Amino acid sequence: MKAIVSVIMGSTSDLPVMKKATDFLNDMKVPFEVNALSAHRTPEAVEAFSKGAKERGVKIIIAAAGMAAHLPGVIAASTTLPVIGVPINSTLDGMDALLAIVQMPPGIPVATVGVNASLNAAILAVEMLSLADAELAERLANYKENLKKKIEKANEELRELQYEYKTN
Repeated sequence: MKAIVSVIMGSTSDLPVMKKATDFLNDMKVPFEVNALSAHRTPEAVEAFSKGAKERGVKIIIAAAGMAAHLPGVIAASTTLPVIGVPINSTLDGMDALLAIVQMPPGIPVATVGVNASLNAAILAVEMLSLADAELAERLANYKENLKKKIEKANEELRELQYEYKTN
């Protein structure tokens, strides 16, 4: 089995945030790899990873970073694969990371999800992969249908709340 999604983080301290992404990819039966590489501490390794990812069979890269948050952009500069950035809340409520990832120069796009939103990054990756994989598309459709059912159930439970001035 070869990874088709690569999950990269600048430090293993990002792993608790990225676990939602890896859990989702696993649940969707998408082969993935996980690595810690730093744009600042291991720049040569990041470049080698980025340049070799497509040859290894990777189709999408999810890259997480906090603070200066250069990792997603550095990866995107060295590959033509889609890169999805996950800003990590490490300082300034993650706004520094969000802005660093989303404000890429022309020609080096990084799709960016919300702060700590690794689950959305994985869902976006699965949506992209589903364009060419009917079975994966079906698993994704089932996941989204279950989201709908959870909200419908929650709304029904809210109807049972009793307040003197509640009208529904």
